[in-house]
Formats: sequence, C-alpha cells, structure tokens
Amino acid sequence: MKYELGRCLLQERLEERGMSREALAGELRYKPERLADYIENKRLMPLKTAISIADTVGCSVNELYELLPAESGRHR
Repeated sequence: MKYELGRCLLQERLEERGMSREALAGELRYKPERLADYIENKRLMPLKTAISIADTVGCSVNELYELLPAESGRHR
C-alpha cells in the first residue's frame, strides 16, 4: 500500500517523553529552528534525520508523521 505523509507528529512524541525541542536539538546538534520547521510542516525530514530523531526520542520513524493512504491511480 502507498502512503502520503500527513502532519509531523514530532511535538507529540517530545511531549510524551517530557523532552523539549531545545534538548533534542542539543543532543543532535541541530538548530532548534530546524526542528520547528519540521514540527510546523514547513520542511520534510530527510530519512537520515528522521532515523536520528526517532532513535534519540525513542520511537519508530513511522511515529514521526501521520501516514495517510494514498489514493490509488489506475492499474494497467
């Protein structure tokens, strides 16, 4: 099944773990503004970044975004 990415769920994952954006940014050596861009859906996380964030936060990569079933196109 194909999926499209919905909204970013990083803020929810941080809240569940009692972690701030600033703490995550510090651990990964990212600018907090970069994480804010992901959280506010201004930028899409590259896969390597999503893996690092998921590992640090303690969740799976799939838990960082809403996964919406893609509308299927025509099949040949």
